[in-house]
Amino acid sequence: MAAYTARMIGKLNHVGVATPSIDKAVEVYRDLLGATQIGEKFIMEEQGVWVCFVGLPNSQIELIEPWGDKSPLINFLEKNPAGGQHHICFEVSDIIVARDDMVAKGATVLNGGVPRIGAHKVPVIFVHPKNMGGVLVELMETPKEAH
Repeated sequence: MAAYTARMIGKLNHVGVATPSIDKAVEVYRDLLGATQIGEKFIMEEQGVWVCFVGLPNSQIELIEPWGDKSPLINFLEKNPAGGQHHICFEVSDIIVARDDMVAKGATVLNGGVPRIGAHKVPVIFVHPKNMGGVLVELMETPKEAH
C-alpha cells in the first residue's frame, strides 16, 4: 500500500456536467465554444448514465445523461431541469489510500466507500458535497497509461 502523502490531490481530470440531452449539450460545446475533440456517447448501465467526453487542452468535460428510471441523475435534473455542473474529478495515485485518508479525516465517501469502475476504466469514489464545500467530488485513480 502506498504511504500517505500530504499532497494527495492530483490534476483535475474532468468536470461532470449533467444534461437532459448529451446531443444538445455537444452542440453547445462544439458550435458555441469550438470544441473539436468530442468522444462517442456510450452507456454505463451499472451507473445509470450515458457518457460523452469533450476533450479540452487542459482537461475534459464529462457530459452525463440519465439512462433508465433508476438513474441517480433524475433527482439532479428535477432540481436543475436545464442541467448543470454535477461534480468535479481529481486524479489520485492510489484510490484505496485516498479513500482511507478521506474517511480518517471524517469525510463521507459515498457507496459505502466501495470503489467502482468509472468511465475511464479505473477505480473511482465520490466524496459527499457536505465535506467538500458543497461540491460533489469524484476521486479517480490515475490511469496507468497517463504515467
